This record gives sequence, C-alpha cells and structure tokens, in this order.
Amino acid sequence: MYDYHTHTSFSDDSSTPMSDMIDAACKAGLKEVAITDHFDPDYPDKAYPFELDFENYHKALIDAIEANKSRITIRKGVEIGIQHGSTMERCIECAHSFDYDFIIGSFHCAEGYELYGNSYFSGRTPEESYIAYYTYVLENLKKYKDYDVIGHLNIIDRYTDKMADPASYMEIVAEIIKLIIADGKGLEINTSSFRYGLGDRTTPAQEMLQLYKEYGGEIMTIGSDAHRPKDIGFKIDYAQKMMRDLGFRYLTTFEQRKPIFIKL
Repeated sequence: MYDYHTHTSFSDDSSTPMSDMIDAACKAGLKEVAITDHFDPDYPDKAYPFELDFENYHKALIDAIEANKSRITIRKGVEIGIQHGSTMERCIECAHSFDYDFIIGSFHCAEGYELYGNSYFSGRTPEESYIAYYTYVLENLKKYKDYDVIGHLNIIDRYTDKMADPASYMEIVAEIIKLIIADGKGLEINTSSFRYGLGDRTTPAQEMLQLYKEYGGEIMTIGSDAHRPKDIGFKIDYAQKMMRDLGFRYLTTFEQRKPIFIKL
C-alpha cells in the first residue's frame, strides 16, 4: 500500500514526530509513504500560521530517507495551501525551494477566509458558498501550476453545516477537472472523509471521480491525511477498491515530481 498524504510535527496541527509516523507506516505494511507537511502561507487564523521551518524540514526528510532506506520508501513531499495574489508567489517559491518528490496543492481557504469555522459561509446560502468556493479554485488553478495532485477537492463538504445541491456547482467542477487533466496534473482520494463522518460522501465525491475518469484523467494518489500514527494507511484498501470499481486501472506514486503508474 501507498499513503501519499501524511503530516508530522512540522505541521501546526500535528504533534507527532516524523520518526513516529514512519514507524507507524512500517507497522501498517506500507511500501511507500509521502511526508507532506503543511505550508499554508498567510493563513487567516493566526493561531495556526501553517508556516514551515524549511531548513529543518528538508534536513529531517533527507535524514529519514537515509535512516529508513532498508524499511520503507519515503517520498519528500509538501502540501501547499493555494491562495490568490501575493500569497501565490509564496506558494511558487515553496514549490521551487527543494528537490521535492511530490507536491499536493490544496485549498484550505477561499476569498481570504479559512474554510474552517463560520466566517466563509456567513451571510450566504450553501449554494452561493459552494459556487464561490469552486469558482475560486478554478481561477487560482488557471494561474498556479506548481503541484502534482489537488488534495481533497471537495474539502468544503467537511466544513459546511449544510451541503449544497451538486447541480448548482458541478459545471464549475467539470471545468476544474478538465483544467487539471490538461495541465498534466492529478487528483487524490483523501480517506480522511471517513474520519470526519461524511459517510459515503467521499473526497472527492464519486460524481467528481466519475467525471475525472470520463474526461480521461489517470493520475491518482491515495492519502490518509494522517496527523496521528493510528491513522496512517487508514482506508487505503477501500479507496483502491473504489478506484477499481470506477474503472481506474492504475494508482500513481511519484519520484522527483514524475508520476509512476502502479497497476491496481
């Protein structure tokens, strides 16, 4: 199994040392694990700045690879929180700051608001909020290209009090998916949706995965989004089965930002 979305104490929302996460990955029988700590520049909630100590993070990744080369393959990754304006320049700088194997591009914020909490949704209907969110994603991805897969595309489902009717925003999602494919990028299946109680509303939702398949998308990773050792490898087997059921033939891993296709 391959877990391509994990966090350590280099992320502001995790307290787990990198060595403990790697030990958990080995115990879970993983073949590869990508360490993808958060860099979310200019995050609105100052209690969680999501800055990254690049010098020590990069050194820790290199040391971990050397220390564990006989146990597990470790990929040097980062999860970049994409935002507009001058923040995007910081995202681009991060992507080029190190010899990463793998970069997740994520949207934890939109229009200058964090999605967590009520500020983003205040004063508008669920449909208005969802349309604004996916429009924001689309407009940013027209400019920002320094990523390999988009993480948890429908993360907005995690934070809303009421989900919008998909009919209100799926045309925009279709444009996002077409753009991702045209740019040679991919999607991840993020299995944290099960930990957040979303039930069969997977991340991405199945209608999004079906569109991705229909439009010819092939690059797909699976990640637990684990911040604790016990969540490493969580539901990876379920996600692989879902991919097979939807007609995907390959899972993707990465080395030096190049996709490697593994037959399911």
